Amino acid sequence: MNIPHEYDRIRPYEPEELPEVYERLIADKQFRQVIAAVFPNMPFEALAQKMRSCKTNLEFQKAFPYHFLKQLLQKASNGCDIDVAAIDTTKRYTFVSNHRDIVLDSALLDVLLVDAGFDTTCEIAIGDNLLSLPWVKDLVRVNKSFIVERSLPPMEMMRASKRMAEYMHFVVSEKNDNIWIAQREGRAKDSNDRTQPAILKMMAMGGTGSSIERLQQLHIVPLAISYEYDPCDFLKAREMQLKRENPTWKKAPGDDVVSMQTGIMGYKGRIHYHCAECIDDWLQTIDPQTPRNKLFDLIATHIDNEIHRHYQLYPCNYIAADWLDGKQYADQYTVDDEQRFKQYIEGQLSKIDLPDRDDDFLRERLLTMYANPCRNQQRLIIDNG
Repeated sequence: MNIPHEYDRIRPYEPEELPEVYERLIADKQFRQVIAAVFPNMPFEALAQKMRSCKTNLEFQKAFPYHFLKQLLQKASNGCDIDVAAIDTTKRYTFVSNHRDIVLDSALLDVLLVDAGFDTTCEIAIGDNLLSLPWVKDLVRVNKSFIVERSLPPMEMMRASKRMAEYMHFVVSEKNDNIWIAQREGRAKDSNDRTQPAILKMMAMGGTGSSIERLQQLHIVPLAISYEYDPCDFLKAREMQLKRENPTWKKAPGDDVVSMQTGIMGYKGRIHYHCAECIDDWLQTIDPQTPRNKLFDLIATHIDNEIHRHYQLYPCNYIAADWLDGKQYADQYTVDDEQRFKQYIEGQLSKIDLPDRDDDFLRERLLTMYANPCRNQQRLIIDNG
């Protein structure tokens, strides 16, 4: 495919570029160590040969990430499914989802789309802050990721945002592929999922016509992702205490790597993905005279409502809400559920390695992470009468 050169620095690799990239990866000592750990029962030369046989990015995904994730789910989850009843698996969409896990949110979506009958996966928006190692940057671009440039001066950031928006429109309209992008920059540490209007403003920098028409051209589908347990919850709580004590605290260079490893390998319980209806028709109902500064807030709220409506809530969500807000949901869980969750929370607290660990604060932060999906869904039910 003839892809404009202005996208070269951010787009995934094209099939004709893969052989050269494979050789770079195969020669990289750290990549060899990682791939050997991921596939311990296959000699590296056999893995390298299998990689070289993959002629497209999708073939690579099906040969490596797909099978790794299927095996991972057997060990680290109690089942993973998706509801795609509201969308057409023959069409292409921009999935805008809540963001829990750095790697798995988009990676599992790829697996689930294949299983649901889509004939392609997604191009994945990934921040350049996660790509400090050259082999990691190569690997994610083989795996159909495009790069969100973040550490730029304001004028360059504006140009980079426009370039990314135009690329996203190109992916959907010309490459005929799907896109996944988080509803906000970074994960919602407290699970209070809210779409940043700035993400929508960026999307509307590409395409043609009015802002509403430009967003319609991306065929946005709100996607609710529900993990029963978040393996990174204790890391997020730890970060909250560090920020409380020092508002200027910043993550160390290796912190994101620890979060990625913990999120991938840790136990997640049940996992459910739910696709809401594409918002194209709803966008048609917006008054075209709506001021631009209110338009994106309105659309962000609609996406939030669709995500909150389609959460899969688990006993731990109801229990956490009851412990924080008073008994409302006792019919949604058993005494055994409550005891298990209590043991889980205490176990996660014990993993937090801080010299002045504030257990009361950290426990409240952990419970809030599990309560907020329940709170948000209940608030939506009340607001809708």
